[in-house]
Order: sequence, then C-alpha cells, then structure tokens
Amino acid sequence: MNPVAATNKGLGHKLKRAWKDNIAAYLFLLPWLIGIFLLTLGPMISSLYLSFTKYDMLKPSVWVGIDNYKTMFTNDVHYMNSLKVTFTFVFTSVPLKLGFALAIAMLLNMGLKGLGIYRTLYYIPTLLGGSVAIAVLWRKMFSGDGVINQILLSLFGYQGPDWVANPKYALFSVSLLAAWQFGSSMIIFLAGLKQIPHEYYEASKVDGAGKVRQFFQITIPLLTPVLLFNIIIQIIGAFQSFTQAFIISGGTGGPIDSTLFYTLYLYMKGFTYFEMGYASAMAWVLLIIISIFTALIFLSSKYWVTYGDGGN
Repeated sequence: MNPVAATNKGLGHKLKRAWKDNIAAYLFLLPWLIGIFLLTLGPMISSLYLSFTKYDMLKPSVWVGIDNYKTMFTNDVHYMNSLKVTFTFVFTSVPLKLGFALAIAMLLNMGLKGLGIYRTLYYIPTLLGGSVAIAVLWRKMFSGDGVINQILLSLFGYQGPDWVANPKYALFSVSLLAAWQFGSSMIIFLAGLKQIPHEYYEASKVDGAGKVRQFFQITIPLLTPVLLFNIIIQIIGAFQSFTQAFIISGGTGGPIDSTLFYTLYLYMKGFTYFEMGYASAMAWVLLIIISIFTALIFLSSKYWVTYGDGGN
C-alpha cells in the first residue's frame, strides 16, 4: 500500500474513533449550543441590525444608518438624563452595597455562634430583593405615611418627606434598596476573609499593630482579588437594574425622571413607544459602556490587587 494512503487511512481511523469516544460529550453540549446560537447570538445579531433601522414591530424595518445613535446623543433629553441617573445610581449603590457587605462579613468572621443562621438571614434580602413584591413593599415603606416616616416621627419627632415621590430623594430610596441586597457580596467577602491566615494578625499584634492598621495593611490588601470580583459583578448588575425603578416609579421613571434608569428608558422605548430600533441601539450602547468599565477595572487591577504571593 502507498505509504501516504496508509497514513491518511490511519489518521481517518483515529479521527473516527475520537468522534465516537466524544459523542456523549457532544450530545450533552448540544442543548447549550442550541441555546447559545438561538437564544443569545441570534438575538444579539438581530438586535445589532435593528439598531440601524426604524422598526416598530408592526411594519417592516427601514434602514436609517446611524440616525438612532445620533438622536440619542444630540436630540434626546430623556436619554441623557437616563445616563445621568444610571451613573449616579451605580456610583452610589455599589459602594454602599460593598461597604455593608464587607462590614457584615467581618462581623460574621469573628467566630460568632450560629454562623450559618446569621449568614442565611443576611442572604435572604438578596434572594427576595429583585422580586416585584419586595419593590412594592419598599415603595410602601418609604411613602409619606410609610413605616420609615412613622419611625422618624416617633423617635425624633421629624416628619419625613414622601421619599419615593420627591425627586430629591427618590433615587436615594432606590439606591438603599439595592444596597440592602448585599447578601451575595457578603458571602464572597466572608469566604475571602476565611482564606487569610490568622498568623498574619498574630504577628502584627506582636509588632504593636491595632485593629485599624491590621484592616488596612493585612485585610484589605489580601482581600483585593475578592474585592475586584465583587466590584465587577456589582457594577455590571447595577447598570442593568430595572425592577426596583420600574415598580417604585410606577413604570414612568418619575418623579421628574429622577428614577429614569437606562434600562427602564430602554424598556419604555421598545415596549411602550414601539421604537424597537432605537431601543436596540440603546442596548448596544449599554453593552459598550459596561465593557469599557469592566476593561478599565481590569487594567487598573495590576496597580491595586495583591495576590497571595505578595506580588501584583
């Protein structure tokens, strides 16, 4: 037999055998592959095309080029306000949430009895926080005659405003709701704290370091990889927040657009005004914004993230 033919025949036999050996793996991957192409990549490509069209879902789409993107940044006051509101929310709620999460995680890391019970109790708001029922409850609590104002009146004699109906405080109340859902970040921080060797703290005590110095020179540096992960996850989630603003504002972004989140305005454009092409363009701009923030955080991490070996 020709050596080349023999080699090709042997290679074909090996490939055929490899395919048979891996067929089970391909079958298990098939549902995921179908989902990624039909439910993720397909809609993304369709959305990218629609972002360059005028499309109301009732008539065929009309190609308009970059007109949707031009309108967003030059002739849509509500869009620019939604950006302002969303950025304010992100830079307010994320630090608050991470601060609460780290504080509670450090308390739980002090060797409390019944740690599992406390951990579960603090995690419950995260499980319930994204639900419509909790958003409705939060709106009732922060209304003019809600529980919050009743507490302020009984303890301090102060009659608080209608927090969710006042444009000065509406976004603040939504930010508090987001910060209240700190359970997932807390669990991650707690896992990171438990990985820090206790010997470091004992050695620092010998050197005369107090709790504050230990926190800034041991805890925070060794916790920076976990902090990096939490920051990225929380920023991505904050940019996509929708349910809280939708319920608390009654789906309008009010009062006076003070809770007009980017995703809420995108929803209104697409499903209230049926400007699906415009909404698709907004979705792609949001993707770009999130990607830029994520990339900047990753690029900056080499200057402030410390890994276990002490290097960056």
